[in-house]
Amino acid sequence: MLIKKPASIPSSEITPQSVYLNRRKFLAGVSLAGAALATGRGLLEMVSPLTTVQAGAKLNAVLKSPFSTPEKQTPYNDVTHYNNFYEFGTSKEAPAERARNFKTSPWTLSIEGLVNKPRTYDLDAILKIAPLEERIYRHRCVEGWSIVVPWIGFPLNALLKQVEPLSKAKFVAFQSFYDPQQMPVARYAGIPFPYVEGLRMDEALHPLAILCVGMYGETLPNQDGAPIRLVVPWKYGFKSIKSVVKIRFVEQQPPTTWNLATPREYGFYSNVNPNVDHPRWSQAKERRLGEFFKRPTLMFNGYGDQVAQLYAGMDLRKNF
Repeated sequence: MLIKKPASIPSSEITPQSVYLNRRKFLAGVSLAGAALATGRGLLEMVSPLTTVQAGAKLNAVLKSPFSTPEKQTPYNDVTHYNNFYEFGTSKEAPAERARNFKTSPWTLSIEGLVNKPRTYDLDAILKIAPLEERIYRHRCVEGWSIVVPWIGFPLNALLKQVEPLSKAKFVAFQSFYDPQQMPVARYAGIPFPYVEGLRMDEALHPLAILCVGMYGETLPNQDGAPIRLVVPWKYGFKSIKSVVKIRFVEQQPPTTWNLATPREYGFYSNVNPNVDHPRWSQAKERRLGEFFKRPTLMFNGYGDQVAQLYAGMDLRKNF
C-alpha cells in the first residue's frame, strides 16, 4: 500500500524543550505528608530521593499536551489488570500479581553507540531533562484490543538530542530490564530475553514518541512498565517497550524481539494498519477495553496526520 505525504506538523504543536523539569516539582507531587499521617511514620523515616519513588506516587506540575485525544479514557483498573508483560507471565492478568515486588530502585538508563556523548542516567537525572506532560493517547494491541490512557512523560527526542547522535546513526535500539530471579516465569514465555525493540531515527525523534514515567496522575505501576517505558502511539503496543535500561544508536536496523521470534507475523515497523492483517486474524476492527462492540481500526491508530509523512512512498504491505 502506498500513502501520500500530508502536511508537516505545525511548529506550534511541537513541545518546547528549553524548560527543564525541576526535581522539586516531581517531589511535590508525592504525598509524603499524607502517607506519614496515614501510617504513623514520620517524614524523616520515609524515603525521599527521586530514584526511590515507588509505583503509585502522585505527580503534579504536569502540563497538558495538545497531542491528547478527547476520547473517553479507559478505566484505570482495566489498564493495570489487563497487560502484556511476558517477563511476568503470558496471561493478561499475571503481570498485576507477579510484578508486585519488582524492584525498580535504584534504576539506570544507559545511552550508547553512535553518539558524541554516551551517558548513563539515573531516574533523577532523566526527570530533569524536560517538563512532564500528560498525553492522552490511543493504544492499540496487535491482538485486537485497545485502550485510551493518560500517559505522563516527555518527548523521547529531548533525551536523544542530549547525547548528540552521529550522522551515521540511522536507528535507535532499546533494551528492557531482565532478571531471572525477579522474573522466573519468563523462561516459559517462548520469546528471548532481554526484550529488545527499535525505531528508525526519524521515528524516534518524532514528537509523538515519548518516554513515559507515569499515568493517571501517578508514577507507573510495575505491571505497566515502571519506572520508565517507551510509548509510540501510532504503532502496535509491543513496540512500546517497558522498563527500559538501555538505548543504543546504531547504523543498521536492530533486531526486535517479536520479529526474531515470528518474523512472518511481526515486522520491524508494526504500524497500526487495518489493511494489513496479522496472518492469524484481521486487524480491521478492534475492541476497546470495557466496551462490547468492536470499532473500526484507524490507520496509524488515528495519528496519520502527524506521522504518515514518515512513510511516504513506502509499500506498507511489505514494510509492515
